[in-house]
Amino acid sequence: MAFEPKFLGQSSGLPASPDEAVLDYPPNPHPGTTYLVRFVAPEFTSLCPVTGQPDFAHLVIDYVPNETIVESKALKLFLGAFRNHAGFHEACTVGIGKRLFTEMKPHWLRIGGYWYPRGGIPIDVFWQSGPPPTGLWLPDQGVPPYRGRG
Repeated sequence: MAFEPKFLGQSSGLPASPDEAVLDYPPNPHPGTTYLVRFVAPEFTSLCPVTGQPDFAHLVIDYVPNETIVESKALKLFLGAFRNHAGFHEACTVGIGKRLFTEMKPHWLRIGGYWYPRGGIPIDVFWQSGPPPTGLWLPDQGVPPYRGRG
């Protein structure tokens, strides 16, 4: 059966919530090859579940595809659905990683959530599905530790 994209070439609004977002998984164009895919979302937003104030993060998602890859427009809409979603930093970061890992079934996945300070404290949240595959070139996520104005 051929892959039929749900969003490419169509006007698509943001889903009402992350749970309602539909992710699209086309076939891996290089099955049997170990390679890394990286998505960076430097302007990720969600809402604090206590105050309702916006929270901002720089997300880095790395994965090694298996049978499928995640389609970037669907991923963008999924991440955008967090804009009005109330969730702690840990719930958002780990939840995104686990959903992608459960649905896409990659060989390996990690996510780094580098959250900007609220109340003077930056929070960084990391999750990975297990050890990376042997021989994988795994670059640093490239996000420096928060240093304020210094």
